[in-house]
Amino acid sequence: MKKQKLSDVSKLLKAAQKPSRIARKLHPFYRGKIEVVPKCRVKNLDDFSIWYSPGVAAVCTDIYKNPELVYEYTNKWNSVAVISDGTRVLGLGNIGPEASIPVMEGKALLYKYLGGVDAYPICLGTKDEKEIIQTVKILQPSFGGVNLEDIEQPKCFPVLNTLRKECHIPVWHDDQQGTALVTLAGFINALKVVGKKIGKVKIAMVGAGAANICITRLLILCGANSKNIVMVDIKGTLHKERFDLKNSPEQWSLAIDTNANDVRGGIKEAMENADAVIALSAPGPGVIKREWIQKMAKNPIVFTCANPTPEIWPWEAKEAGAAVVATGRSDFANQVNNSLGFPGVFRGALDVRAITITDTMCITAATELASCIADNKIRPDKILPTMNDWEIFPKVAASIGVTAIKEKFAGKKLSYDKIHDNAKVIIKRSRAITETMMEKGYIKSAKDKI
Repeated sequence: MKKQKLSDVSKLLKAAQKPSRIARKLHPFYRGKIEVVPKCRVKNLDDFSIWYSPGVAAVCTDIYKNPELVYEYTNKWNSVAVISDGTRVLGLGNIGPEASIPVMEGKALLYKYLGGVDAYPICLGTKDEKEIIQTVKILQPSFGGVNLEDIEQPKCFPVLNTLRKECHIPVWHDDQQGTALVTLAGFINALKVVGKKIGKVKIAMVGAGAANICITRLLILCGANSKNIVMVDIKGTLHKERFDLKNSPEQWSLAIDTNANDVRGGIKEAMENADAVIALSAPGPGVIKREWIQKMAKNPIVFTCANPTPEIWPWEAKEAGAAVVATGRSDFANQVNNSLGFPGVFRGALDVRAITITDTMCITAATELASCIADNKIRPDKILPTMNDWEIFPKVAASIGVTAIKEKFAGKKLSYDKIHDNAKVIIKRSRAITETMMEKGYIKSAKDKI
């Protein structure tokens, strides 16, 4: 590929910095991104005798007699808690619960606008694994599901595993399952672009944290050969003599099961002759170098998804010979972003009253997401739909719902079409509310702030 001119690179860098510049202006202007508004009619103050005391006592009594009615009488059916301890926020690391609130509010905004789900940011003043688990368990009565977010490893693994076993509502760690779902969807279509089969490709996994561990698990379940996968962490490649990983069960298992050729070294060595690299490691640029991509197999796939800055700029990866390049950012082509997954995932899980979200459900949703682009429409710069393609979310919801029913993890049995159509109605309503509030001026214009 032709090398970018210096002036073009300068423009690209400036454009890449624009979202951060605007974010600093708009967050204090709106003083947050979400609020609570009524969903019932209030014609006059007499209505409060129905919505509150004394009328509400009858409803409480009904739920006491039959706890399942809480899903019919309250908003529990549509409520998700977004819970973080602020220890692994984006690419910023352990910045604490207060500094993580903007991310969790953003998550709640996406849940509502894209999935019609009412989500609430809950940032905890503890880093203790047992306290996080206990907090989530005691919050269960108020929510239909829980989204764990930005919790550091290794504790994110036992936190999720314990809660999935012991909770009666779905608990999901978006940094694991959400990232894996969308990455798998993008990878399925990237393979179609380059004409390679998942069972034959060699894959370098740069980063051995929560995201890449879950991605690797789903890739293997989908047919990738574990022997052809080489993972890299901060100390180098994972292999059978990485005894320092024995206290990290997830990483040690992959050290044993992957890297059959016993590749030693770092990122450079892992990428050599690889058909694909999937990187979720330290923010770049410069973490991955051009010359390493040049040493990959023909027509390599390069997913560099560190936030807020990819491990290598996409134009540099293309210049080095990458056939398909994806990042985690919306301002570049091929955004591999959890936002394509979790709104639809929880829409479907909530609507069938699922009690968990399994790997099979994630794989089914990834396949559905990938299929949202027809094979003849897939291009090197178009391997995934975008958030603008809002109709993908009802499809993801329906795929999640029917799989939960098949796996007998659902409390309600609905058809694919019923889940899909119901999701469309809810999501359309949610988007219309926001658009109406903008039109009426209840959400103020911020043009002069940009």
